Amino acid sequence: MKAQAIKDIKIKLATLTDAKDPYLTALAQDERAGVQKLLQQFYRRLDKEQALKDKYLEMTSFERTLHQEGHRFIAGIDEVGRGPLAGPVVAAAVILPADVVLLGLNDSKQLSAKKRGQLYCEIQEKAIAVGIGVVDHEEIDRINILQASKKAMLLAIDDLAVEPTHLLVDAVKLDCDISQDNLIKGDARSVSIAAASIIAKEMRDNLMKEYHQVFPFYAFDKNAGYGTKDHLNGLKNHGICAIHRKTFAPVKNYL
Repeated sequence: MKAQAIKDIKIKLATLTDAKDPYLTALAQDERAGVQKLLQQFYRRLDKEQALKDKYLEMTSFERTLHQEGHRFIAGIDEVGRGPLAGPVVAAAVILPADVVLLGLNDSKQLSAKKRGQLYCEIQEKAIAVGIGVVDHEEIDRINILQASKKAMLLAIDDLAVEPTHLLVDAVKLDCDISQDNLIKGDARSVSIAAASIIAKEMRDNLMKEYHQVFPFYAFDKNAGYGTKDHLNGLKNHGICAIHRKTFAPVKNYL
């Protein structure tokens, strides 16, 4: 019997998801180097997909426990923008369905821009509710960045179309009447918090790109307001702009 063309094998392997499929046993007997390379790639793909599934299952442990306790609407809360020298702090609150699967969810800082953008769209499509809270640079200077971050989180909760029955909050404790768990590095431990992290980062990054059109000297489109070399050079050469945080070093050195 004529051996199957390698291009056809590649197409067939792209559709397989079962490592015990008899087709794979047959391929293992094919001595062509190209076939064996495709087979190795197939098993690596399965291993990667299984790792994503295992990570996702691990990151749903808090949500599964809370659902079993009777909580129907669990909101993950996270903020982005504590460290930048300019712009607002942005928080997001996300309530996911109990049975949702969003493979690849993780702390937004650990994701590529492309993957983060894909997940942002998927979260917006599948979430029960998404809320956003924004606290600007003037309020940050007035009440300090920690209090501003907490305020943004509370605004995000208030912005939800569905009232949550429990909160999973990244690191900080919020002053509100809703029961909550405060998880250190929660954006890497809870799918709900990870989803909120992605929403908040995408929203803030896009906002800073808009600010770049108004204040082009600081590379806000590339650094989102963080103190990169281009940003610091902009401060040195042009001074501060209207959205800089005046209580932050080195911004306050240019007042």
